[in-house]
Amino acid sequence: MKRIWLFLILVIFFSLSTEAQCAMCRAVLENEEGQNAAEGINDGIVYLMIIPYLLIAGLGVFIYKKFNKTKKVAP
Repeated sequence: MKRIWLFLILVIFFSLSTEAQCAMCRAVLENEEGQNAAEGINDGIVYLMIIPYLLIAGLGVFIYKKFNKTKKVAP
């Protein structure tokens, strides 16, 4: 079951094509000839956007493991 969830999470993260830019950044960067700066800004925004989701996911995993810990019975 864990492998299925891991596979689904990896498929979701690696199959999404994301493009993120604020309106002001887009207006400024579309006027430039080279799109290297625009691609760099896009990558930076996506990177900054992922960090909070990873922190929340880590907290969720911690809480899940904390509540679903099996208690060992002493013989």
